[in-house]
Amino acid sequence: MSSTPDLWAKVLWKDQSYPDNYIPKDAFLSSLKTNPNFRPYTYWPLVVLCCAITQHLATIFIFLSVFARVQDGSLDPRLLIFLSMGCFLSGYFIWELLLHCTSPRFSETNHLDRIKALKSSILIFLALMSLSPVLRTLTAATSSDSIWALSAALFMVNILLADYGSSSNLSQPIVHERLTSVLSMNAAISSSVVLASRLSTDLAVFALVLFSVQAFTLFPMLRRRLQNTPVILRASLTLSLSASALILAATSSSWTIACLFGSILFSVTFLAPAVLVWAQKYKNEIRGPWDVAVPKVN
Repeated sequence: MSSTPDLWAKVLWKDQSYPDNYIPKDAFLSSLKTNPNFRPYTYWPLVVLCCAITQHLATIFIFLSVFARVQDGSLDPRLLIFLSMGCFLSGYFIWELLLHCTSPRFSETNHLDRIKALKSSILIFLALMSLSPVLRTLTAATSSDSIWALSAALFMVNILLADYGSSSNLSQPIVHERLTSVLSMNAAISSSVVLASRLSTDLAVFALVLFSVQAFTLFPMLRRRLQNTPVILRASLTLSLSASALILAATSSSWTIACLFGSILFSVTFLAPAVLVWAQKYKNEIRGPWDVAVPKVN
Protein backbone atom coordinates (compact mmCIF):
# COMPACT_ATOMS: atom_id res chain seq x y z
CA MET A 1 0.00 0.00 0.00
CA SER A 2 1.56 3.28 -1.11
CA SER A 3 2.01 6.04 1.41
CA THR A 4 0.34 9.41 0.85
CA PRO A 5 2.89 11.96 -0.38
CA ASP A 6 3.72 14.86 1.88
CA LEU A 7 1.98 18.18 1.27
CA TRP A 8 4.41 20.27 -0.76
CA ALA A 9 5.68 23.55 0.73
CA LYS A 10 7.86 26.14 -0.92
CA VAL A 11 10.71 25.92 1.60
CA LEU A 12 14.24 24.61 1.42
CA TRP A 13 14.80 23.81 5.08
CA LYS A 14 12.25 20.97 5.03
CA ASP A 15 13.18 17.50 3.77
CA GLN A 16 10.65 16.76 1.03
CA SER A 17 10.30 14.13 -1.66
CA TYR A 18 10.27 16.81 -4.35
CA PRO A 19 13.24 18.48 -6.06
CA ASP A 20 14.19 21.97 -4.86
CA ASN A 21 12.94 23.62 -8.04
CA TYR A 22 9.59 21.82 -8.05
CA ILE A 23 6.40 23.90 -8.35
CA PRO A 24 2.93 22.34 -8.85
CA LYS A 25 1.36 22.91 -12.23
CA ASP A 26 -1.77 24.50 -10.79
CA ALA A 27 0.15 26.84 -8.48
CA PHE A 28 2.85 27.86 -10.96
CA LEU A 29 1.18 31.16 -11.94
CA SER A 30 -0.69 31.77 -8.70
CA SER A 31 1.94 34.23 -7.47
CA LEU A 32 2.18 36.07 -10.81
CA LYS A 33 2.12 39.83 -10.31
CA THR A 34 2.01 42.63 -12.87
CA ASN A 35 3.60 45.97 -11.98
CA PRO A 36 3.71 45.27 -8.24
CA ASN A 37 5.57 48.48 -7.33
CA PHE A 38 4.02 50.71 -9.96
CA ARG A 39 2.73 54.10 -8.86
CA PRO A 40 0.91 55.97 -11.64
CA TYR A 41 2.04 59.51 -12.37
CA THR A 42 -0.28 62.45 -12.69
CA TYR A 43 0.31 65.34 -15.04
CA TRP A 44 0.48 68.49 -12.93
CA PRO A 45 2.77 67.14 -10.19
CA LEU A 46 5.19 66.16 -12.97
CA VAL A 47 4.98 69.68 -14.39
CA VAL A 48 5.88 71.08 -10.97
CA LEU A 49 8.86 68.71 -10.73
CA CYS A 50 10.02 69.75 -14.21
CA CYS A 51 10.17 73.40 -13.12
CA ALA A 52 13.66 72.82 -11.70
CA ILE A 53 14.91 71.63 -15.11
CA THR A 54 13.21 74.58 -16.81
CA GLN A 55 14.85 77.00 -14.39
CA HIS A 56 18.27 75.52 -15.10
CA LEU A 57 17.80 75.66 -18.87
CA ALA A 58 16.52 79.25 -18.64
CA THR A 59 19.63 80.19 -16.63
CA ILE A 60 21.86 78.81 -19.40
CA PHE A 61 19.87 80.67 -22.05
CA ILE A 62 20.16 83.90 -20.04
CA PHE A 63 23.91 83.45 -19.78
CA LEU A 64 24.26 82.84 -23.52
CA SER A 65 22.19 85.94 -24.27
CA VAL A 66 24.30 88.03 -21.88
CA PHE A 67 27.46 86.72 -23.55
CA ALA A 68 26.11 87.70 -26.98
CA ARG A 69 25.27 91.21 -25.76
CA VAL A 70 28.67 91.68 -24.12
CA GLN A 71 30.47 90.41 -27.21
CA ASP A 72 28.72 92.78 -29.62
CA GLY A 73 29.13 95.70 -27.21
CA SER A 74 25.42 96.33 -26.54
CA LEU A 75 25.89 95.55 -22.82
CA ASP A 76 28.47 97.52 -20.82
CA PRO A 77 30.61 95.15 -18.69
CA ARG A 78 30.43 97.62 -15.80
CA LEU A 79 26.64 97.43 -15.86
CA LEU A 80 26.87 93.64 -15.86
CA ILE A 81 29.10 93.78 -12.76
CA PHE A 82 26.58 95.97 -10.94
CA LEU A 83 23.74 93.68 -12.00
CA SER A 84 25.68 90.65 -10.75
CA MET A 85 26.29 92.33 -7.41
CA GLY A 86 22.60 93.21 -7.17
CA CYS A 87 21.59 89.63 -7.95
CA PHE A 88 24.06 88.37 -5.35
CA LEU A 89 22.63 90.62 -2.64
CA SER A 90 19.06 89.69 -3.58
CA GLY A 91 19.87 85.98 -3.52
CA TYR A 92 21.65 86.31 -0.18
CA PHE A 93 18.63 88.13 1.27
CA ILE A 94 16.31 85.35 0.06
CA TRP A 95 18.69 82.73 1.49
CA GLU A 96 18.67 84.41 4.92
CA LEU A 97 14.90 84.82 4.76
CA LEU A 98 14.40 81.11 4.06
CA LEU A 99 16.85 80.23 6.82
CA HIS A 100 15.06 82.49 9.31
CA CYS A 101 11.62 81.11 8.41
CA THR A 102 12.68 77.49 8.75
CA SER A 103 15.09 77.70 11.69
CA PRO A 104 15.06 81.04 13.56
CA ARG A 105 17.44 79.83 16.28
CA PHE A 106 20.01 78.65 13.76
CA SER A 107 19.77 81.87 11.73
CA GLU A 108 20.60 83.93 14.82
CA THR A 109 23.68 81.91 15.76
CA ASN A 110 25.47 81.44 12.42
CA HIS A 111 27.45 84.70 12.48
CA LEU A 112 30.68 82.80 11.81
CA ASP A 113 29.21 81.31 8.65
CA ARG A 114 28.26 84.78 7.44
CA ILE A 115 31.81 86.03 8.04
CA LYS A 116 33.26 83.03 6.17
CA ALA A 117 30.86 83.61 3.28
CA LEU A 118 31.88 87.28 3.12
CA LYS A 119 35.58 86.38 3.10
CA SER A 120 35.05 83.76 0.40
CA SER A 121 33.11 86.23 -1.75
CA ILE A 122 35.89 88.81 -1.48
CA LEU A 123 38.55 86.22 -2.32
CA ILE A 124 36.63 85.00 -5.37
CA PHE A 125 36.09 88.59 -6.51
CA LEU A 126 39.82 89.41 -6.24
CA ALA A 127 40.88 86.09 -7.80
CA LEU A 128 38.67 86.62 -10.85
CA MET A 129 39.90 90.17 -11.21
CA SER A 130 43.55 89.08 -11.15
CA LEU A 131 42.99 86.14 -13.52
CA SER A 132 41.01 88.07 -16.12
CA PRO A 133 44.07 88.95 -18.30
CA VAL A 134 45.09 85.29 -18.32
CA LEU A 135 41.60 84.06 -19.16
CA ARG A 136 41.29 86.56 -22.01
CA THR A 137 44.29 85.02 -23.81
CA LEU A 138 43.55 81.44 -22.78
CA THR A 139 42.24 80.32 -26.18
CA ALA A 140 43.96 82.84 -28.42
CA ALA A 141 45.38 80.09 -30.65
CA THR A 142 42.05 78.25 -30.96
CA SER A 143 39.50 78.90 -33.66
CA SER A 144 36.07 80.19 -32.71
CA ASP A 145 34.32 77.15 -34.23
CA SER A 146 36.17 74.86 -31.84
CA ILE A 147 35.26 77.15 -28.94
CA TRP A 148 31.54 77.04 -29.83
CA ALA A 149 31.58 73.24 -30.12
CA LEU A 150 33.49 72.82 -26.85
CA SER A 151 31.18 75.20 -25.04
CA ALA A 152 28.08 73.42 -26.32
CA ALA A 153 29.46 70.03 -25.24
CA LEU A 154 30.29 71.33 -21.76
CA PHE A 155 26.83 72.83 -21.34
CA MET A 156 25.30 69.51 -22.37
CA VAL A 157 27.36 67.80 -19.65
CA ASN A 158 26.19 70.47 -17.22
CA ILE A 159 22.52 69.84 -18.09
CA LEU A 160 22.79 66.05 -17.89
CA LEU A 161 24.67 65.94 -14.57
CA ALA A 162 22.94 68.80 -12.76
CA ASP A 163 21.22 68.12 -9.46
CA TYR A 164 17.53 68.96 -9.85
CA GLY A 165 16.52 67.75 -6.40
CA SER A 166 15.77 69.74 -3.29
CA SER A 167 17.57 70.38 -0.05
CA SER A 168 15.54 68.81 2.73
CA ASN A 169 17.36 70.32 5.70
CA LEU A 170 17.47 74.09 5.32
CA SER A 171 19.21 74.70 8.62
CA GLN A 172 22.36 72.86 7.58
CA PRO A 173 24.88 74.27 5.11
CA ILE A 174 25.39 72.42 1.87
CA VAL A 175 28.79 70.80 2.41
CA HIS A 176 28.65 67.36 0.79
CA GLU A 177 27.67 67.76 -2.85
CA ARG A 178 27.02 64.86 -5.15
CA LEU A 179 29.80 63.99 -7.56
CA THR A 180 27.51 64.60 -10.54
CA SER A 181 26.59 68.04 -9.17
CA VAL A 182 30.25 68.98 -8.80
CA LEU A 183 31.04 67.78 -12.33
CA SER A 184 28.05 69.72 -13.65
CA MET A 185 29.21 72.92 -11.97
CA ASN A 186 32.79 72.47 -13.25
CA ALA A 187 31.51 71.88 -16.79
CA ALA A 188 29.43 75.08 -16.71
CA ILE A 189 32.28 77.19 -15.33
CA SER A 190 34.69 75.74 -17.90
CA SER A 191 32.26 76.54 -20.69
CA SER A 192 31.89 80.09 -19.36
CA VAL A 193 35.65 80.54 -19.23
CA VAL A 194 36.19 79.44 -22.84
CA LEU A 195 33.38 81.73 -23.97
CA ALA A 196 34.80 84.63 -21.97
CA SER A 197 38.15 84.13 -23.70
CA ARG A 198 36.47 85.31 -26.93
CA LEU A 199 35.89 88.78 -25.43
CA SER A 200 38.19 91.69 -26.21
CA THR A 201 38.76 93.40 -22.84
CA ASP A 202 39.80 92.22 -19.40
CA LEU A 203 36.84 93.99 -17.83
CA ALA A 204 34.39 92.11 -20.06
CA VAL A 205 36.04 88.78 -19.20
CA PHE A 206 35.85 89.58 -15.50
CA ALA A 207 32.19 90.60 -15.72
CA LEU A 208 31.13 87.50 -17.65
CA VAL A 209 33.01 85.03 -15.44
CA LEU A 210 31.64 86.73 -12.31
CA PHE A 211 28.14 86.39 -13.72
CA SER A 212 28.75 82.73 -14.55
CA VAL A 213 29.93 81.96 -11.01
CA GLN A 214 26.68 83.35 -9.66
CA ALA A 215 24.53 81.64 -12.30
CA PHE A 216 26.08 78.16 -12.13
CA THR A 217 27.51 77.96 -8.60
CA LEU A 218 25.43 80.08 -6.25
CA PHE A 219 22.03 80.03 -7.91
CA PRO A 220 21.77 76.19 -8.04
CA MET A 221 22.21 76.08 -4.26
CA LEU A 222 19.46 78.65 -3.83
CA ARG A 223 17.27 76.84 -6.34
CA ARG A 224 17.50 73.60 -4.35
CA ARG A 225 16.42 75.47 -1.23
CA LEU A 226 13.50 77.01 -3.11
CA GLN A 227 12.21 73.55 -4.10
CA ASN A 228 10.69 73.28 -0.62
CA THR A 229 8.70 76.51 -0.96
CA PRO A 230 5.03 76.62 -2.08
CA VAL A 231 4.23 75.76 -5.67
CA ILE A 232 3.18 79.31 -6.54
CA LEU A 233 6.67 80.63 -5.70
CA ARG A 234 8.40 77.97 -7.79
CA ALA A 235 6.06 78.60 -10.69
CA SER A 236 6.65 82.35 -10.44
CA LEU A 237 10.42 81.85 -10.45
CA THR A 238 10.18 79.54 -13.46
CA LEU A 239 7.98 81.99 -15.34
CA SER A 240 10.24 84.97 -14.60
CA LEU A 241 13.43 83.13 -15.64
CA SER A 242 11.80 81.82 -18.82
CA ALA A 243 10.45 85.26 -19.74
CA SER A 244 13.87 86.85 -19.09
CA ALA A 245 15.59 84.25 -21.26
CA LEU A 246 13.15 84.78 -24.15
CA ILE A 247 13.31 88.59 -23.97
CA LEU A 248 17.11 88.60 -23.86
CA ALA A 249 17.30 86.12 -26.72
CA ALA A 250 14.91 88.15 -28.84
CA THR A 251 16.76 91.42 -28.23
CA SER A 252 20.32 90.11 -28.41
CA SER A 253 20.15 87.44 -31.12
CA SER A 254 17.00 87.01 -33.19
CA TRP A 255 13.40 85.93 -32.95
CA THR A 256 14.39 82.57 -34.39
CA ILE A 257 16.69 81.89 -31.44
CA ALA A 258 13.98 83.12 -29.05
CA CYS A 259 11.44 80.75 -30.63
CA LEU A 260 13.93 77.90 -30.35
CA PHE A 261 14.52 78.66 -26.66
CA GLY A 262 10.78 78.95 -26.08
CA SER A 263 10.04 75.63 -27.76
CA ILE A 264 12.70 73.88 -25.66
CA LEU A 265 11.36 75.34 -22.41
CA PHE A 266 7.75 74.53 -23.35
CA SER A 267 8.64 70.97 -24.34
CA VAL A 268 10.55 70.29 -21.12
CA THR A 269 7.87 71.83 -18.89
CA PHE A 270 4.63 70.64 -20.51
CA LEU A 271 5.21 68.11 -23.30
CA ALA A 272 7.69 65.80 -21.54
CA PRO A 273 5.35 65.16 -18.54
CA ALA A 274 2.47 64.51 -20.95
CA VAL A 275 4.55 61.94 -22.86
CA LEU A 276 5.53 60.22 -19.60
CA VAL A 277 1.91 60.05 -18.43
CA TRP A 278 0.86 58.68 -21.84
CA ALA A 279 3.65 56.09 -21.98
CA GLN A 280 3.07 54.64 -18.52
CA LYS A 281 0.12 52.60 -19.83
CA TYR A 282 2.64 50.46 -21.73
CA LYS A 283 4.52 49.52 -18.56
CA ASN A 284 4.18 45.76 -18.06
CA GLU A 285 6.59 44.40 -15.48
CA ILE A 286 5.82 40.77 -14.66
CA ARG A 287 7.06 39.09 -11.51
CA GLY A 288 6.52 35.48 -10.63
CA PRO A 289 7.99 32.50 -8.78
CA TRP A 290 10.98 32.39 -11.11
CA ASP A 291 12.32 35.75 -9.85
CA VAL A 292 14.96 36.04 -7.17
CA ALA A 293 13.32 36.02 -3.76
CA VAL A 294 13.39 39.31 -1.88
CA PRO A 295 13.93 38.80 1.86
CA LYS A 296 11.37 40.42 4.15
CA VAL A 297 12.92 41.64 7.38
CA ASN A 298 10.58 42.83 10.13
